[in-house]
Amino acid sequence: MNTIWSTYLQKIGTLYQTRQLRFDDRFMDGYKCAFNIANAKSILEIGAGPGALTQAMKRWYPKAHVIGSDRDTAFIEFAKNQAPYIEFIEADINALPFDNDTFDTTISNTVQEHVEPNKFFGEQHRVLRPGGVCLVLSARRGINISASVINKMSDFENELYQRTDNYYKSTDGKYGVGKYGCSEQELALAMAKQGFKNIQTHYLTINLTPDSEQYDKDFAIKMIEANRRVHLDSLEYLPHIAPNVVTIDEIDKWTTIINQKYDMRIEHYHNGNKLWDTNVSVTMVLRGIK
Repeated sequence: MNTIWSTYLQKIGTLYQTRQLRFDDRFMDGYKCAFNIANAKSILEIGAGPGALTQAMKRWYPKAHVIGSDRDTAFIEFAKNQAPYIEFIEADINALPFDNDTFDTTISNTVQEHVEPNKFFGEQHRVLRPGGVCLVLSARRGINISASVINKMSDFENELYQRTDNYYKSTDGKYGVGKYGCSEQELALAMAKQGFKNIQTHYLTINLTPDSEQYDKDFAIKMIEANRRVHLDSLEYLPHIAPNVVTIDEIDKWTTIINQKYDMRIEHYHNGNKLWDTNVSVTMVLRGIK
């Protein structure tokens, strides 16, 4: 059983919640245009996590056999419970448990940066059928602006941030987070090196701005709550990554402060007071053909 990622790096529910936003059907047309896999009969997602993108792929390509894979056992168990109509398996990109020439499409989202590029692209080239499509989604530069009520920091918070910042950084290093990150140029070259042809790049902008009028109330609140969950998760890791550095009482006090801030942010939203906080992500879609 492997649960390192879900235990120490990204909480299951939070990752699922944030990815549901980014792969909401509101953004489907942009993704489908970049993917260009209308005739795919079999799709494998690599590093599916809790399965939000896998579910989107099944919605967008209902006739395809879609499989989600991840090496984290807890992610796979969660994904199966959320979408029992989809096949999810525990598998590592370094040695996929599939025969050569099996799939029409492979897809991954923010996975390559954690895996050595030759192995990452080589395994996908192996399991894809001739003419199969490899889709690699990776997060690029974005715009992240917190609401003013969230940004305001007390002396207590500033002191705890200073005390704990290095522990978050050391945890990423310990587990190789982003160890193999590639630039946009390096990513395309790495794909070509493993034999992929007709390589294309697409860049999609996903705009998550609660106060923007194109979004209904429910979706706007989901954006704010997702940010709350990410913020709170960072505190929940502290007893694991920085034992004896922050007390339980301090974590509880910090949690209360964060919740009060997000409650205030939601109150501003309901009262029509626009704060224009935003999370705009730029997703690179790299597409190559075997």
